[in-house]
Amino acid sequence: MTTMTMRRRAEELDAPRAGVREWLALGVLMMPVLLTSIDNTVLSFALPQVSIALRPTGEQMLWLVDIYPLMLAGLLVAMGSLGDRIGRRKLLLIGAVGFGIASVCAAFSPTAEALFASRALLGVFGATLMPSTLSLIRNIFTHGEDRRLAIATWAAMFAGGAALGPVVGGWLLEHFWWGSVFFINVPIIAVFLVAAVFLLPESRDPRPGRIDLASIVLSMTAMLPFVFGIKQAAEHGLSDPTLIGLGVGIVSGVLFVRRQRRIADPLIDMTLFSDRVFSGAIVANLLSLMGYAGFVYFAAQFLQLVVGLSPLSAATALLPGLVVTVFAGFAAVRLVRRFPARALVSGSFGLSAAGYAIAAFVGTPTTVSIMIAFSVLGLGIGLAETLTNDLMLSSVPPHKAGSASAISETAYEVGAVLGTAVLGSILTSTYRSHLTVPAVAQWGHHDAAFETLGGTVEFAKFYPNAVGETMVRSAHQAFDLGVQLTSATAILVALSAAVVSWRTLKDA
Repeated sequence: MTTMTMRRRAEELDAPRAGVREWLALGVLMMPVLLTSIDNTVLSFALPQVSIALRPTGEQMLWLVDIYPLMLAGLLVAMGSLGDRIGRRKLLLIGAVGFGIASVCAAFSPTAEALFASRALLGVFGATLMPSTLSLIRNIFTHGEDRRLAIATWAAMFAGGAALGPVVGGWLLEHFWWGSVFFINVPIIAVFLVAAVFLLPESRDPRPGRIDLASIVLSMTAMLPFVFGIKQAAEHGLSDPTLIGLGVGIVSGVLFVRRQRRIADPLIDMTLFSDRVFSGAIVANLLSLMGYAGFVYFAAQFLQLVVGLSPLSAATALLPGLVVTVFAGFAAVRLVRRFPARALVSGSFGLSAAGYAIAAFVGTPTTVSIMIAFSVLGLGIGLAETLTNDLMLSSVPPHKAGSASAISETAYEVGAVLGTAVLGSILTSTYRSHLTVPAVAQWGHHDAAFETLGGTVEFAKFYPNAVGETMVRSAHQAFDLGVQLTSATAILVALSAAVVSWRTLKDA
């Protein structure tokens, strides 16, 4: 541990403890976290109904999930900078109103394209909600123990939103149309708007500098084409769109970094990355969410379309794992007092790898095996999220908390995007390449009808005979193979992340 880090930790232990008002403020800050977390997972459980109602292609299905966290990731840095200038509470209030309006638009989307646009708007306004939460926590909770507990609560709320979204959404899907899942945002927004005015203190950077529009444009042109290129590579190989997307993203990313180092008022303080602990925590944060998002993507479809569970039953099957995630986050607060942070973070990735191994390679997948696998995965995710965010915040001074928080949350959303884009694309491409559709069933239907498991199972209902049974059996086998290849990839990523964490967090 460096001398500077030791000095900063000593100052945090001498800082005043939080009072009632600070903990009430934390409760208010958790509401926007809950909102964004719900919308990261709730659509996964509605995908089977969306695939039937709106008839999206396989690629559109992935984009319906991806566009929300992608817009979040692309705009978090810009919105974090805006919050520093106009006030973080003000930005939270503006974002909450916009998020509510976009939720209503999503609920009544008549086409896949309209739902895509609404999800993009949700991402835009979600980006106004996210940056202020961690930066306010860093400034409200100055004592190290209080801050660590607040961050554990922050991480637990993400898991809680992931739990609440599927369960409430599953109940809605059994009683109403698919668009009702977006209405769960409305009551949370209403409560937040009232509570935020009375309990949240205003906070802004006293010397924020000007907003650099060129940097905002470069951040977006780095994120969007790059993830598009990853998706295209997974589905179609090194095609022209793939190379163009990756090329534009990489060039924009390089130009963005160079501009941040050159201008007087950068969107991101690049000197933060010179701290190995900060950089290591960011990478670990991203990779942990990549594994989590990929698991939820295939588990929701497997439980509903292969096992045959209802949306509510499928969500309930994953609830134990989400509870374990919350428990692990709070347990990390105590464990880090006795064990090195790098050992805990590295071990958390070992648990993530074990979760995927149980899901795909320990016998034939069942509801019970998926529940156990997700619980093991959740144990690792809970430890990693609390510890990496605490390491990230504690490694920077309070006046840089806004920039650091935007980077951390960008990594969070990029991880969610990559989890669906990379792991989801492997699942989709494997499924499509190994699905066998009888010739009689292909007649009169576009190939897009069979690009997803949900679409194939639905079309099989038109053939209540051996043709339909063969089609469903082939779809299940192709999907199972896709799960195995996806899990193998996720295991390699998790084990690599464990090694990276062990090497970069030795001074934590």
